[in-house]
Amino acid sequence: MTEPTVLFEQRASVALLTLNRPQALNSFTRQMHRELWAALDKAEADAQIRALVITGAGRGFCAGADLAEFDFEPGPDLVQRADPGPVIDQAFNVTARRLQNLRMPTLAAVNGVAAGAGMSLVMTCDIAIASNTASFIQAFSKIGLIPDAGSTWLLPQRVGMARAMALAMTGDKLPAAQAKEWGLIWDVVEGDCMAPAMAMASKLAAMPTQALVATRHILRDSNQRTFSEQLNVERDTQSAMGKTHDYIEGVMAFREKRTPAFRGE
Repeated sequence: MTEPTVLFEQRASVALLTLNRPQALNSFTRQMHRELWAALDKAEADAQIRALVITGAGRGFCAGADLAEFDFEPGPDLVQRADPGPVIDQAFNVTARRLQNLRMPTLAAVNGVAAGAGMSLVMTCDIAIASNTASFIQAFSKIGLIPDAGSTWLLPQRVGMARAMALAMTGDKLPAAQAKEWGLIWDVVEGDCMAPAMAMASKLAAMPTQALVATRHILRDSNQRTFSEQLNVERDTQSAMGKTHDYIEGVMAFREKRTPAFRGE
């Protein structure tokens, strides 16, 4: 049987998804996108799962799109056949939107190089923890393309316009330590990043899930609103959170000086 391109493992209340094409640095094929969506469906369907971690098998996290899937065979209609637009629309954009709208917090455990759309994938997750041997590359300019899969929106938010512009134009490698210093990722660890990533995921899984996801959305979209508009969104979101079990439980636990038992509801 063909080896799955995405592995799914449940560890208590955390889903671990492993991109599983190590021979190709976990570069994305259409099949890999489909298997990732199926894994996300499985995680979302299980109410017990309240956080999700994505990592890569082997020595890389994800090298972006597998260019072997593009049709560059010489002959008629080469330009149309090699057009990257359809795979971006039908695969990478779908994946980015799915992750940004997942009902649970998401973490990237960046075990190695994250290049092209692989770097976009890291930024699409809520929190990223990388090995000190990992690196990040906006590889698009090296093949005559622009950043995609959300990078043109996410990267300036993370590191500012000047750094985003230079990274995107040059395609230079950004080491993990510098990526942390610049605000691209949350943390860097010596060696294997899985243990700290899973520890962070377990911590988030025990927290009020709806409030965490609402925090994702309200922070992500804040730069599209005025200050006054953001105050109104905060008010409305707080009102919605005030109707959840976890809000009542959190306040009651605080009043009773005990550890809250959040249910993600």
